[in-house]
Amino acid sequence: MARRRRFWNYPRPNKGPVQRWLPSWRIVVGTGLTGVSLAAGLFVAAWSTTTIPDNMDSINQEATTVYWANGKVMGTFAEQKREKIDIENLPEYVGNAVVASEDDTFWTNSGVDFFGMGRAVLHNLTSDSTQGASTLTQQYVERTRLDTTKSYAGKAREAIIAMKIAQTVPKEEVLEGYLNTIYWGRGMYGIQTASQEYFGKDAKDLTPSEAAMLSGIIPSPTNWDPSVNLEQAERRWKRSIDHMYEQGYITAAEHKEAAFPEFKEKKEATNSQGGQKGYLLAAVKKELTRTESNPDGKYSAEELETRGLRITTTIEPKLQRAAVDIAKSLPDDADKKVRMSLVSIDPETGAVKAMYGGPDYVKQSLNTATQDVVQAGSTFKPFTLIGALEEGVTLDERFDGNSPKVFPKANNGEDWSVPNFGGEDLGSSIDLVTATAHSVNTAYVELNQKIGPEKTTDVAHRAGIRESSDIPNGLSNVLGTASVYPIDLAGAYATMASGGYRTTTHIVQKVENLDGTVVYEGPTAQEKVFDAEAITAATYAMTQVVEEGSGRTAQELAPRPVAGKTGTSNDNRSAWFAGFVPQLATVVGLRQYETLDLEAGKMGGQDQIDTFGGYREITGGSWPARAWTDFMKVALDGVDIEEFPEYVAPEPTFTPSPTPETPEAVELPNVVGMDVARATQELQALGLQVRTRPQNGDEPKGRVVEMSMAAGEMVPPESTITLVVSTGQPEQPEQVVVPEVRGMPRTTAEQILQGDTLRANVVEEFSDEPVGNVIATNPGVGSSVEVGSTVTIVVSKGPEETEPPETEEPSTEPPGDGNGNGGGNGGGILGGD
Repeated sequence: MARRRRFWNYPRPNKGPVQRWLPSWRIVVGTGLTGVSLAAGLFVAAWSTTTIPDNMDSINQEATTVYWANGKVMGTFAEQKREKIDIENLPEYVGNAVVASEDDTFWTNSGVDFFGMGRAVLHNLTSDSTQGASTLTQQYVERTRLDTTKSYAGKAREAIIAMKIAQTVPKEEVLEGYLNTIYWGRGMYGIQTASQEYFGKDAKDLTPSEAAMLSGIIPSPTNWDPSVNLEQAERRWKRSIDHMYEQGYITAAEHKEAAFPEFKEKKEATNSQGGQKGYLLAAVKKELTRTESNPDGKYSAEELETRGLRITTTIEPKLQRAAVDIAKSLPDDADKKVRMSLVSIDPETGAVKAMYGGPDYVKQSLNTATQDVVQAGSTFKPFTLIGALEEGVTLDERFDGNSPKVFPKANNGEDWSVPNFGGEDLGSSIDLVTATAHSVNTAYVELNQKIGPEKTTDVAHRAGIRESSDIPNGLSNVLGTASVYPIDLAGAYATMASGGYRTTTHIVQKVENLDGTVVYEGPTAQEKVFDAEAITAATYAMTQVVEEGSGRTAQELAPRPVAGKTGTSNDNRSAWFAGFVPQLATVVGLRQYETLDLEAGKMGGQDQIDTFGGYREITGGSWPARAWTDFMKVALDGVDIEEFPEYVAPEPTFTPSPTPETPEAVELPNVVGMDVARATQELQALGLQVRTRPQNGDEPKGRVVEMSMAAGEMVPPESTITLVVSTGQPEQPEQVVVPEVRGMPRTTAEQILQGDTLRANVVEEFSDEPVGNVIATNPGVGSSVEVGSTVTIVVSKGPEETEPPETEEPSTEPPGDGNGNGGGNGGGILGGD
């Protein structure tokens, strides 16, 4: 009886060692037939269930629209310009130029190029880059019947629809639809508007070379625009014109005579990008566009300009208008090269609520808030303070606040003499609250030395200063020698305002498709980077900048609590006020460019800010603090008042100290005539404390001209010696500004002048003003005069009478005081404190 053959007959008998394990022809054929049947069944099912969709309404609505935070339109990207044209009105080589460049089998294929698809799949599986194989028909389907898809299932559906269309729609109609919907860059859709934009003519008048250039840039019109990348555009033109000849669409003579055509240069930003909108739209585009420097961007440049997206920004129109108004309030006598930057951020989300980077994007495309760097000045001191608090230092720890203070070998091996602003002495033992309130350089450099300048750098980066910003790891970094982007500084102060939680600064709130589907939301996640205790203590110290320091202007927001820090760089080359309330952090920066020629496109260098607006000098506590306060008044109008977390000083611990031995007295050397740095070093070496007091005189700058105690005296260690140091400037009488007293009663004006150590000389003149009111001064209001000078105030006598007055009944009221204050009752006189 014959043995029954098994279906699975492995290992096969009577075969060699290799063949016995190979499948038989029955298995191979059976498996192949099964696979083909399965694939055919799937294809038949997909074919029968796939219908050709109607044209999408969105093909005429593909411009991306950008909105303010309140939902109103801010502007658009690549505003569409489309003018359809019939293919019968075009020379045949125009459409065939696109065929030759994009799909050389278009006239004969079934809507799909299977060989091309297989080649693309193999390439994508074996390479890091991706390759497409869509025919013109598939691209036509994608643009008119579907939306962009990158999934294999989506591409399969697209291919089936393309094959069905190839059976029912004439090729000419497909090509016409493609030519009228393709994006050609510069906001142009369709061959007609592209022809007008690039060559200033209708598409029916295009030459073969012009048609070849347009067809060559189709895959990447934004990047291959000849105005952007001429070399690539010429390379693509050469490829296209060669294909047109090889495929028989132009003659040999036309190919030989062909030359790269002249084209119209890409237009610069127009007035639709003018004012503030241009800066904001550019910032939105930079945030969302995927580039080498921004690999996390969601869209390519083409996608952002052609997908018909709805982008909602975080910018509040009310706050942006306030920022513009603040910039316009810069006094008229400010140098024209002075520029303000302002950034305001929600600490909880990182959303930028307002951003001012220049007056007009068309005239000045550089955004000074996001693209320019400015020396930070003393706005860096809070970073050192936070670092010290993290290291266990407390606000009541004491540091030297005298000026100057010498730090041996701190300047590349040389001694470094650090002065305070204006040479101010605050004593040899001040706490960190005082040091912060008065921005004491000597105390803060000593603090930086205690914790190490690397700690300051680390805190600045953790807070929000980008890693690429070069912060030197030297003692001077506490004084803000590094240059930073204003938007980074605002983000860092927002981290403080949030209690130590850092967010990603962003201007895009969300992105929606045309159907309203949200496809992207701005990054609002918080990351804890500092302990609350350190931020609470630092915030308390910064509130004292407003309460008693250089940021007093911000007291106008009372009873709302405000924390902040002024900053002024060396030689007044930059001036800042950076501050926050719990709900909003805002930074105002000011700088003066050395070169500013907008017509020539030159803008650079950092010059000393010339004085303006009656300020003696431009510091962070002058106009920047004024601008910050005015902006925050608008921004916080109607916003609830929130308090900062309460700061509780640590309980002092008492440790009995051993009874000190009575120190021996030291003989005071004579340092008169020495340089102040050398004199300070010599006195400190004896254990003495040194204070300095500047004095104008003919001696060279920095020379000691007087000591508070006589040389040779025996003084105990730790004694404080005051040195009078020459400023090198001739003695000048102290100046004061004539105050505004016009419209005030005479007595009030006299008292105000006396309060400013001025004398009043009164003259009377007829005028229409009320009797007794001041109508003018000489010198005029705002004039700078010496202390003790006489200012003439002109007082109104009332209108001049031209006819004798009628006899009046005697008054029963008591007489006035002669100053326009009826009743003799002292009305209008200032309180006498």
